[in-house]
Amino acid sequence: MAQSQTSESGWSRVVLVTGPARSGKSEWAERLAAASGRSVIYVATSYLDPQDQEWADRVAQHRQRRPETWQNWEVPLELAAALGQAPADSCLLVDSLGTWVANWLDRPDPEWQQTCEALLATCAALPAMCIFVAEETGWGVVPAFPAGRLFRDRLGKLVRELGSRSDACYLVTAGFAVNLRAIGQSLTTG
Repeated sequence: MAQSQTSESGWSRVVLVTGPARSGKSEWAERLAAASGRSVIYVATSYLDPQDQEWADRVAQHRQRRPETWQNWEVPLELAAALGQAPADSCLLVDSLGTWVANWLDRPDPEWQQTCEALLATCAALPAMCIFVAEETGWGVVPAFPAGRLFRDRLGKLVRELGSRSDACYLVTAGFAVNLRAIGQSLTTG
């Protein structure tokens, strides 16, 4: 699949922001989106469960940080189709890939693979800027349960695929963002 190109304005079209929980990755992605100068569409991948107050509180925290001018799309499953509908002059902020992967865990591998391929193909052709937030998993012990291992493997593979195709790839940890494209060497390019 072709690498995405940096836009004429100098901004990257596809950006990946990854890191552990509570590292600041969503805040960094929000800064990038705000600085893009484009109209921002926040793409939330979670389901809101009115019975889960703790989750509702987390969502409310995220919403409070965002400007009121940002649009909000709730897209728990059909991410590729939603991204393909975005205006070319917009900046999409997808938060988060981990939640989106979790929403697909009950689907068989062939369907999941097709879904990932559709997302990556959409990203390659996307005229809009798109910033993805993804959790880093697998830095600890191997999960004890099959669903945990499936989640870790699917998210890890998707993040690696998206990172190899992104124009910028930030690792955010302990409140610091590092552009891995600037200092790292891709395993896919040698």
